[in-house]
Formats: sequence, C-alpha cells, structure tokens
Amino acid sequence: MERLRAGDVRALARAISIVEAGSPGASELLAACRGFSERALRIGVTGPPGAGKSTLVDQMARRLRQQGKTVAVLAVDPTSPYTGGALLGDRIRMQDLAGDEGVYVRSVASRGATGGITRTAADVCAVMEATGSQTVLIETVGVGQDEVEVVQLADVTVVVLVPGMGDEVQSLKAGLMEVADIFVVNKSDAGGAERVEAEIHAMQGLAYEEPGVWMPPVVRTVATTGEGLDALMESVHLCAVEKEQADRQRIGRLVHEGLGLDHLGIAVRSIAAARGFYETLGLRVSHEETIEHEKVKTAMLPLGETRIELLEPTEEESVVGRFLAKRGEGLHHIALHVEGIDEVFNRLKAEGIRLASDEVRVGAGGHRYFFVHPASTGGVLVELVEGMV
Repeated sequence: MERLRAGDVRALARAISIVEAGSPGASELLAACRGFSERALRIGVTGPPGAGKSTLVDQMARRLRQQGKTVAVLAVDPTSPYTGGALLGDRIRMQDLAGDEGVYVRSVASRGATGGITRTAADVCAVMEATGSQTVLIETVGVGQDEVEVVQLADVTVVVLVPGMGDEVQSLKAGLMEVADIFVVNKSDAGGAERVEAEIHAMQGLAYEEPGVWMPPVVRTVATTGEGLDALMESVHLCAVEKEQADRQRIGRLVHEGLGLDHLGIAVRSIAAARGFYETLGLRVSHEETIEHEKVKTAMLPLGETRIELLEPTEEESVVGRFLAKRGEGLHHIALHVEGIDEVFNRLKAEGIRLASDEVRVGAGGHRYFFVHPASTGGVLVELVEGMV
C-alpha cells in the first residue's frame, strides 16, 4: 500500500492483478485501497463495436492531462469464447500516453461477463483511485442493446454512435440509448451525422423535459483529429456538476425526512451496577444482547421516542474497553437514525468526511449502522443507524 500510494506503477499493476485474480490477500488489499481512496470522477465510454471508443478515450485522456488532472484508464476487451484469451489491444491505440506519468492505462479481459464490463471492474477502479487518480475513464467492450452495466459504475456515461448505423439506432433505444448522459456522434466527418443526431433528438422528444433533470446533449466528434473534444469535455463537466448537485439534494431529503435521535450510547464498566440509577427514574431495560464482533454487551432503556444504550465491554481490548481505559465511564456516542444509509455512507465518504467504519455493518436486531469519527463531528463519535436497534 505504501508503494501504491507513492505512485509506484509496478505496485499498482501488481495490485490490480491480485484483485482481478482473487489471489490470497485480495480482500485485505481491496479493503485497504477503499480506506485510502478519494473518489475519482468515473467516466464510462460505451457504444457498439467500431464506434471509435478507444481513440476517443485516448483524446479525452489527453484533454484531462492538459487540465493538469491525473488519469487512469480501464479498457475492457472481449474474451474469446474458444480460447479464453483476449488480445488486450485497446491500449495499443494509446501508445502516445505511455511516457506520461500522470496516465495509467490497464486493459482487462471481459472474462465472460456480458454487461460490457468485467466483473471486477468496480474493484479495479477502487485500486486505481487509491493512487490518487482524479479521473477514471472506463471503456467497455463493443456493446448492444442491453449491455448497460457501466451505468452502475460510472458517474457520467458517454454513449458513442457513428453515422451509417441506419436502423441500429432504433434497435438500441430500449436499452443503451436510455442510459446515456451524453451522446457522441463520432466520425462525424464521414457524412450522415445529421441523421443520427436527428434520430437522437426525435427519441428525446418522446420524453418531457422536467426542471432539474439533465437532458443528454449530442456532441459531434472526430476522434482521430480531436475535433469536438472540447465540447465533449465541457459537457462531461456540466453533467458531473449537475448530477452531484442532484445527488446532494436527494441525500439531503433522505437524511432530513428520516433524521432523528435514535439513542445515546453510554460506556459503563458494569451494566448491572449502572442500571440501578435509571430504574430508580422509572426506566426499564427492554433488551439485552452481547454483540460478539464488537466485543460488547448492551442494554437498551427506552426513553420516550429515543433510548439509552448501556455499553459494557466483554474484553479489555475492544473499542469500548479502550474507551473506558482512556476516558472512563461516560457518553460514548450519539446515534442518529437515517434513511438510505448506503447512499449516506457513500456521500460522506466522497465528501472526505472521516469515517470510523470501513463499511455499513449489521448490528443487533438486524439494524444497519456505521460510525463517523469525532474529528469530523465536533468531538463526539456519531453512529448513523437505519432500522430498529
């Protein structure tokens, strides 16, 4: 990880190979990468075979480097159904980038995956992001109507079409055309670009335009010369900004609508000794449970719309045990209830909020939770919870 974080290309290449092959230590390596990674802008470039995706990705990487951004390219090549091998030839078209230390290009085989990307694409992106790459370009294999998995991986999806497709544009409508954030009509110097653009606009005319909803623009390019690349990159930037704002608003609504104080967690050396005070006030323990993976025993005392949670460590070398040794008994954490906890987790991580959990976990009673580090909350450990505790 030290070599990877320092920008060692050999370490990056080896790390991707380990993750791709599922070699021993792959899960630990991946967890470490995700713990370090700052989310890059992921741009998916997809479209039918022969649309010029590789040449376009090469030009996009050049433009990003001119803007001073570091770039990683994940190019997926088809695997032969007969030999199981893959040519991995996409990077051949990107040879001019080979001497640029700010660009890393990795070709991977689809290995039988049918969605246009490899099954390990998300993991490979996480490893690339751990090096500090600011943008990840994801080039799919040549795809058809329903091979749209890249949309789940990319922040911005660029669908590349070319003149002369005829009725193929019509056949793609029910799948690929619906996931585009930006349409590119490449090889537009060959003639017929106007017809493709008109068909795209006709398709968009069937939908109604809503305020705040991104309407995919149509950009004409000639990837071999770089014509239209500035317009394309500007569209990518505008789309990323608008989608991020919409994402913030959606997360804000999820949090605001479901936000409330769930419970107060109090660290004690003995639940049996501490509960007497609360029972004198008329509170009663509703539920006791030992959480083995947290090495803690808990007791819940309902208090109006919220609860008090007493936490007694079962081992000294546990989170609560170390807390008691360092600070003594007292308030350990505040738990807030939220809805859409996975989206909240990803958004906080993307915003650089320091988290004390590496993933959303499952706790007592099936509730899901994660912790936010006191460094980001004003000095108190905050637990975000979804579901009943």
